[in-house]
Amino acid sequence: MKNVLLFCGSSTGHDPKIAEMAKSLGKYFADNQFRLIYGGGNVGLMGIIANSVMENGGEVIGIIPEFLMVREVGHVDVTEFHVVKSMHERKAIMCDKADLILAIPGGFGTFDELFEMLTWLQLGLHSKPIGLLNFDGFFDHMLKQLDHMVEKGFLRPSNRDLILVDDQYESLVTTLNNIKMEVDTKWFTDRNLT
Repeated sequence: MKNVLLFCGSSTGHDPKIAEMAKSLGKYFADNQFRLIYGGGNVGLMGIIANSVMENGGEVIGIIPEFLMVREVGHVDVTEFHVVKSMHERKAIMCDKADLILAIPGGFGTFDELFEMLTWLQLGLHSKPIGLLNFDGFFDHMLKQLDHMVEKGFLRPSNRDLILVDDQYESLVTTLNNIKMEVDTKWFTDRNLT
């Protein structure tokens, strides 16, 4: 069984199609033997997807920091539930347990987690493939910003390519499950940073 680390919103947003997609994604994980690792909340898309995985016979590992237990209503009714001291500890443990990483629509927290995992991948701190589910064009503007960063010389094209993008979760998860990530370390070597 592969472990999918999922970053998503603690809100459902205004578009009911996104919540429906999250429920469908949870069933897909359960049906295809992917164990869900996520932030441990029982609200928003987090709760929807965790409940969907559990309702369809799958496994869920929730990891939440102490201070969010009340705010995000810790989802103790999952396969494994861990309460940790900090956000950093939460992200480090989730990354360690993951085989692949996926982000779907969310807010600041989702972006924070996604970009920290991308930064760690860029720095060679892990080699887990990272995917972005661009459902209904949700991440279009962010992807344009990444391209702009490449144009302006603040993001190497090889690092821009570390994030795999698809608008269909079946094909994205299949790609993530079958890819081996290799990081271009030439930038670090040129600067004696390795």
